[in-house]
Amino acid sequence: MSTSTSLADYRAALTTPGARTPVVTSLLGRLPIAMIGMALLLYMQRESSSFAIAGAVSAAELIGVAMGSVVQGRIVDRIGPSKPLYITSALFTASVVATLAAIELDASTSLVVAGAFAMGLLQPNIGSASRALWGHLLPAGRVREAAFSYEAISLEVFFILGPGLAGLLVAMPWAGTGVVVGSACMVVGSVGFASTRAARTQRPDTGEHAGAMLGAIAAPGMRTVALAALGFGVVIGFIEVAVPAAAVDAGQPTMGGLLMSLASVSSVAVGVVYGVHPWPRPMHLRLPALLLGFAGLVALLALPTTLLGLALMLLVAGCLITPQSTAHSVAVEFAAPPGTAAEAFGWVVTSVTLGSAIGQSVSGQLVELAGPPTAFLVAGAAGAALAAVLYLRRNTLLPTQTNLTLAGS
Repeated sequence: MSTSTSLADYRAALTTPGARTPVVTSLLGRLPIAMIGMALLLYMQRESSSFAIAGAVSAAELIGVAMGSVVQGRIVDRIGPSKPLYITSALFTASVVATLAAIELDASTSLVVAGAFAMGLLQPNIGSASRALWGHLLPAGRVREAAFSYEAISLEVFFILGPGLAGLLVAMPWAGTGVVVGSACMVVGSVGFASTRAARTQRPDTGEHAGAMLGAIAAPGMRTVALAALGFGVVIGFIEVAVPAAAVDAGQPTMGGLLMSLASVSSVAVGVVYGVHPWPRPMHLRLPALLLGFAGLVALLALPTTLLGLALMLLVAGCLITPQSTAHSVAVEFAAPPGTAAEAFGWVVTSVTLGSAIGQSVSGQLVELAGPPTAFLVAGAAGAALAAVLYLRRNTLLPTQTNLTLAGS
């Protein structure tokens, strides 16, 4: 699992027989993954004139996503992707309608928060289903790794496009347009993916851990991957608050989103190259090295004294975002027990989401007390500390005979 991939491997993965329609529909379904929460935040802020209320609503949706990812992933592993995606798409649609109605009718904040939580919980987990499908379409090897790298890179592209689309659509005559458009794309894409022959004929794995109480997280290697994803989320959460705060302090609050986009642009560009030439090659060293490098680059964001300098440093720091996402995706294939692929990726999503929530919360406090540079330094320290823990746990990802069996199943 430590071999590098080539551009030919990417092409081979995306042109695999039976993959074309699932690829297209999953693209549509995953496009609004970073759009719905932002659109809901902006819509609620417009309606309530309060960022505090809007933030609570958005946080509830995020918590729902974190909780629903693992549960839905386990269900997909048990019975396949089609039925769960059909059912969650219907329930998600109902929760979106109910939440929008509550906002329009000026219902209590607690009711809107509950609706937002339901939206997150019931959001069709097409990301896990899409990733797990590659394990059925492709044998273990470089082409499958390229498919997982494609999943990570495309997801990063959606994180660039999503917030921008939400910002554009909130300016429409009705501020809730972004929530509706994003939700519609997710539902259409999820239903379309579930209806493909590849999804309908996918048979669940029968690994001994598939029905176990702890499922994927029972594997020590999988807990290490989840910890790596948590550390990545924590550092990302810090900069998601500190960068906009730095823009506000510089008197250019509208630059915050643009600065974050710069990091994502360099992330995608380097991500393609990294998939071809990953470093370090051994997976048990790759996770701590990437997190440590990212933490160091984020700590350096405390040095610039101008927005231009911060922008240039963000371009550099962003280079290690997609490589980490790619490494997490490949490591799941390496560490997850047989029959738990979708659930395992759900743990990655949950870990990143919870880490981001922690980072945002702590960063918000630090920005208020000591300013953005302190938040960047603490983010670097936190990332380095978690990288050290990952290094201590590196043996859980050594290519033992057991892990080789898991990777080839």
